[in-house]
This record gives sequence, C-alpha cells and structure tokens, in this order.
Amino acid sequence: MLELFNYKFMQLAFLAMIAIASFAPILGIFLILRRQSLMSDTLSHVSLAGVALGLLLGIDTRLSTIIIVVIAAIFLEYLRTIYKHFMEIGTAILMSAGLALSLIIMSKSGGSSGMSLEQYLFGSIVTIRYEQVLALFAISLVVLSLTALFIRPMYILTFDEDTAFVDGLPVRAMSILFNIVTGIAIALMIPAAGALLVSTIIVLPASIALQLGKSFKMVMVLAVLIGFVGMISGAYISYYAETPASASITLIFISIFLLVNLVKKLKK
Repeated sequence: MLELFNYKFMQLAFLAMIAIASFAPILGIFLILRRQSLMSDTLSHVSLAGVALGLLLGIDTRLSTIIIVVIAAIFLEYLRTIYKHFMEIGTAILMSAGLALSLIIMSKSGGSSGMSLEQYLFGSIVTIRYEQVLALFAISLVVLSLTALFIRPMYILTFDEDTAFVDGLPVRAMSILFNIVTGIAIALMIPAAGALLVSTIIVLPASIALQLGKSFKMVMVLAVLIGFVGMISGAYISYYAETPASASITLIFISIFLLVNLVKKLKK
C-alpha cells in the first residue's frame, strides 16, 4: 500500500491532506457552534466569482479568489448584524449574489474558461502543486497560532457574544477576522477539494467530533484526527478504485458520520 508514495504527486497530495486536516476541522467547530456552518458553503460558492474574474483578467486566480472571498466574508458579517436571528437569509443572499456574479463574468469570457472552472468546482488533490501545498501549510500555521493565542476569547465569543462584549472583547473585529481567515482558508483549499465539496471537509469532521468529545479541547483533537483519517482513507480508495479523490473523501466522512450516529442510537 505504500507504493503510492513512490509518486511525487501522491507525496504532495499527502502533505496537502496533512495541512488541510490540521486546520479545516478547527474552523468547522467554530462555524457549527456559531450556527454558521453554511458560511463555508457560501464562501466556496462566492469564490467561483473570484476564479472567473482571475481567468477573465489573466491574473493569478488565487489572488483574485482571496480578494473576492475576503470582501464577501466582511459583507457576511454585515449581513449577520442585520439578520441576527435569521442568519440563513444573509448566507442565501450572498450565495445567490456570488453565483450570479460568477455567471456574468463567465459570460464575458466567451466560454473559454469552462474547463478551468470545472477543475475549481470539483478540485483534485492529486494534481495539487508544490506552491499550493506551501500556501496550505501557511494558512494552517496562521489558524493554529490564532487558535492557540485566542482560544479563550473565541470560546466566549462563540457561546455568548453578549458576555464577550461585557468582558471588553472586540466582538465585531473578532468576528470579521474569523470570517476573513475562514474565507482565505477556503480559497486556498479549493484547488484540492473543489468549491462544491470544500464545506464537507470543514464541517463533517467537526460535526462528528462534537458528538464524541467530552470537552472543547478534546473535540478539537478528535476533529483533526477524524479529518486526517477520512482524507487519507479517501485518497487510498480513490487511487485503487479510480474514483475522484474529493468525492471519495466526502463519502468517507459521510459514512463515518452515519456510523457514529448509528452506534450512539444503539447504545441508548
């Protein structure tokens, strides 16, 4: 089974999976607890506008995607203040706007970017490049460092914004920063996971860990471990079954999620 790692593309894919598994589930935990799990899906759809813009202008799609996603992440926080108790309205508005904008930009490109956009829709971790792996490790370092430094303030902000405000925490600035970091992470994950499946890798390991962990820190550790196991096993299945890697990884996570729920129900 180790012959996979004789190929350079599998070595890069393995490193990418380590990087993604180290930070994506942590972001997912905060998103779920903040009742913003749809934000990852929204930003991944909005990122298509950034990809289309980059292809149209002939610039680095990573740069254009990061710019668009950061703007969207800030705007999403603004919508959250307007629809505080109905956040799904804000995410629906932003998702619709992102998809509409991407379609308009694509129409201006004369259809020449269809194949490139398809790659961004579904992604391929086995075709990831060295510089993309470095970018994933860079955002991993940022997420892990911020989590280690601000885990207590983020914990308070996540569970009770009013308490966080009374404690003197910069609630709005922290929320915007979290959205921006999440947006950049999603933009960097898209070449590997694809815009349509990136939210699965963020949300599902976290949701599984929340059912198993007995403490907040344990949930974080379990989420990272589940993310790593799911991605590696999905990559193995993809290689031997000759199926798309991102789809195989997604089905593995869904299977683990269903299995955990089944076991918990049988124990009751």
